[in-house]
Amino acid sequence: MEKKKSVGIWIRVSTEDQAKGESPEHHEKRAKLYAEAKGWEVKEVYRLEAVSGKSVMGHPETQRMLEDVRTSRISGLIFSKLARLARNTKELLEFAEIFQEYGADLISLQESIDTSTPAGRLFYTLIAAMAQWEREEIAERVAASVPIRAKLGKPLGGQAPFGYRWENKKLVPDPKEAPVRKLIYELFLEHQRKKTVARILNEMGYRTRNGSKFSDTTIRRLLRDPTAKGLHRANYTKSLGTNKKWILKPKEDWVFQKVEPIVSEELWNRCNAILDEQEKKNKRPARKTAHLFSGVVFCHCGNKMYVPSNSPKYVCQKCRNKIGEKDLEEIFKEELKNYFLSPTEIENYLKQTDKAIKEKEELLSSLRRETRKVQQEMDKVYKLYIQEKISSDGFGTRYRPLEERLKQLEDKIPEVQAEIDFLKIQYLSSDQIFNQARDLYSQWDELTFEEKRKIVESVTEKIIIGKEDVTIHLCYLPSSETVATRQHNFMGSSLQPG
Repeated sequence: MEKKKSVGIWIRVSTEDQAKGESPEHHEKRAKLYAEAKGWEVKEVYRLEAVSGKSVMGHPETQRMLEDVRTSRISGLIFSKLARLARNTKELLEFAEIFQEYGADLISLQESIDTSTPAGRLFYTLIAAMAQWEREEIAERVAASVPIRAKLGKPLGGQAPFGYRWENKKLVPDPKEAPVRKLIYELFLEHQRKKTVARILNEMGYRTRNGSKFSDTTIRRLLRDPTAKGLHRANYTKSLGTNKKWILKPKEDWVFQKVEPIVSEELWNRCNAILDEQEKKNKRPARKTAHLFSGVVFCHCGNKMYVPSNSPKYVCQKCRNKIGEKDLEEIFKEELKNYFLSPTEIENYLKQTDKAIKEKEELLSSLRRETRKVQQEMDKVYKLYIQEKISSDGFGTRYRPLEERLKQLEDKIPEVQAEIDFLKIQYLSSDQIFNQARDLYSQWDELTFEEKRKIVESVTEKIIIGKEDVTIHLCYLPSSETVATRQHNFMGSSLQPG
């Protein structure tokens, strides 16, 4: 049985919302009903009712929620609208990046954003673009100052290289680490093995600055660093982003400063010449996927099929079953025609959903009008009682039915809102999927190999080559009938007022 998606609910209701009668309980119920419609399990409710939206990242409830995301306790967060999650754009970007990093979804009911749907994932794309723009703006300003600071010999931040320390804003050998750094070069010249050097250092009780054991990767990095021979290199790397690797900048951007050496230039050069020779022998070109259906083509006997270097066909090494690459691509392209529904069915489905949304919105307006009317009647009855124009019994007889009706309406409104939320998000997602699907088949021949490969990886589970037929297993989305049935069940019998 497929495990239910676990989600949390974020409750932060403004004074303005509460003035409109939208209590925290109202928002919680609306979110729970949406989760129920999606078949999700609500694991946690995070309450920040009296917290300003200017900055919420440091709040204990926020940290609890983020920890639940990082540990996969929840894989989605439902909230009434983006402004309730964070009014601070910077924090909104941070939330989106954290959720995307851990594969969790953000669901904003007011804006009809659900990143578990294809249409909602566009939100992540836009947010990522905004975040990248913001980072690049900051990076450009910082980058402009880095070469100037480096040429002036000023620290650029970060730790000093192993074997050195910052003293009066200058790099000087560290009395404890410098001898170990020198020993690394001497051991490598003797043994010419990075792992051997790391093992010897560890056995001698030496550790890196953070207390870890030395590894061959650390040894290589320290051997390659020219600081040890008296030439400190700055402004030579840049990050590709959070949790991504660092890459070298163009050599013309590098800045060198002379510092006190730990080893002689001759020793440094001899060690690095050995490294150059070793890496030259071990260097292999990275393998790229050369065939469109690599990894997903299987023979009917169960073996994977590969394309030999001397053949344009996928071949089973066991039973010699085979099929041409071009032939398989044509069959796959034709299969895409049937991947989604026919244009007529799609149009009818979207029209029905659009009609259902309008009906629910009309019902919601009606319920709100009735709520205001009932509240006005209650005020009138209360005034009559205060003015002693009706007795206590008369007040109870008139007021109690109105009170009960108001409770019914207050329960009904979040239900209808949840139905509208579900329909709107489903409509937007389906519309985007269907529009993309219409163009896929017609554009196939114009796509690059990389684009085609990405589609194959996204929609293909397995392709089985039989003796006389080909079976393609695609990752099908639910049909419009399935979705419509689910919506019908959700919209059930509790929609009528009264």
